[in-house]
Amino acid sequence: MKKIKILIAEDNDLSRENLAELLSESGYEVKAVKDGKEAMDAFPCDKYDLVITDMKMPHVDGLHLLKFIKEINPENIAIVITGHATVDSAVDAMRMGAFDYITKPLKKELVDLTVKRALSHVKLRDENIALKSHLEKKYNFGKIVSYSDGMKNVVEKIKKVAASDSTVAIYGESGTGKELVAQALHFNSDRKNGPLVTVNCGAIPEELLESELFGHEKGAFTGAIRSRTGRFELAHGGTIFLDEIGDMSPSLQVKVLRVLQEKQFERIGGMRTIDVDVRIITATNQDLEKAVAEKKFREDLFYRINVIPIHLPPLRERKVDIPVLTNHFLRTFNKLKKKNVEKLMPEAMDCLMRYQWPGNVRELQNLTEMLVVMKEYGSIELEDLPRKIRLNAGGGERITNDIPIPESGLDLNETIGEFEKNLLRKALEESDGIKNRAAKLLKLNRTTLVEKLKRYNLA
Repeated sequence: MKKIKILIAEDNDLSRENLAELLSESGYEVKAVKDGKEAMDAFPCDKYDLVITDMKMPHVDGLHLLKFIKEINPENIAIVITGHATVDSAVDAMRMGAFDYITKPLKKELVDLTVKRALSHVKLRDENIALKSHLEKKYNFGKIVSYSDGMKNVVEKIKKVAASDSTVAIYGESGTGKELVAQALHFNSDRKNGPLVTVNCGAIPEELLESELFGHEKGAFTGAIRSRTGRFELAHGGTIFLDEIGDMSPSLQVKVLRVLQEKQFERIGGMRTIDVDVRIITATNQDLEKAVAEKKFREDLFYRINVIPIHLPPLRERKVDIPVLTNHFLRTFNKLKKKNVEKLMPEAMDCLMRYQWPGNVRELQNLTEMLVVMKEYGSIELEDLPRKIRLNAGGGERITNDIPIPESGLDLNETIGEFEKNLLRKALEESDGIKNRAAKLLKLNRTTLVEKLKRYNLA
């Protein structure tokens, strides 16, 4: 355990030695000097948790030493010693930032008590600073790493609406960070001490989602061998985040609408009405207005959840964030994986800047993790990037039309056929063999693509 360091400035030899001995016996690491000038020389050379200084000293007095200390480190704690217990000297010292003062002759019990109070204040202050820093990193906007105007506008909107209890709808493609926005909204609201409960409506089968949201009573259906508390109950006093709400069935939409309107519901198979106090935040990668027009999403629920919409831009529309995000992920994964990958070389970063990022920030995060694990140390070169990234960014192998014609000539149809075959093969590789994606890459109908694959025995 680190020893507490105390600097003493006292011109009286006997008082200085007694005070140093007293504090050393209490377990503190003490440095004692004979005047303010020596204290000014010693203070910048080490980190002292506490400074104790006499008021009256030759060369530099206690008030000047106190001013010097506060200029270097305003947070440093100091106690002054005065042989003249006047109101004026005490007030001057406190105005200069002294924590407390002790009068001469020094009494062991009073010195011990005053020092312990001062150090307790230091400990409490440091704990509060650490806690605040932790909360800001964990819950504030530290996880929303951005530089672009689009994301700055998102953060500003979060700051404005977080404290309200209004329902928020977050829109954005998969991987853009919708859950991070939901976390920032909750942990910057008055509900931050309550629970944040997340439900991915698209990942839970429809027949289970109702029970997941509202709970059920024992015997409500086959397999219900005990009662279960639903997510809305668990979120009481806090926030429920309904991710991918666009995938929710119409029958469940009606029940969610009731909770929004009346703040109450019943468990499946239950007779008791349960009152609940929750803030609802939703997210989707769908166009809900289009879904309403197509009768796939309830209009009344849409207007209830769409009180404050927040739209997250895809990564391809905020490419200025790519270097910032990449460096952030490099630091994170270096620490987690205990690696030492320093940076991306300019050619590699340029390739990432040209890539379109269909998987958005999540894709970049996963790529960075893979690069850190595989590279382990040093810098990431262009050839370290996956072939798919290099091809789609135009940063690696290219299809060229610079085909030499030999003196003996060439078969045009055969050459064009080989060229087309290579294009088809590359499209399949880049789309992981999914024909719909390959067809889109080549701007073909799927049926046309399938016919060509059969023709070249690539099916």
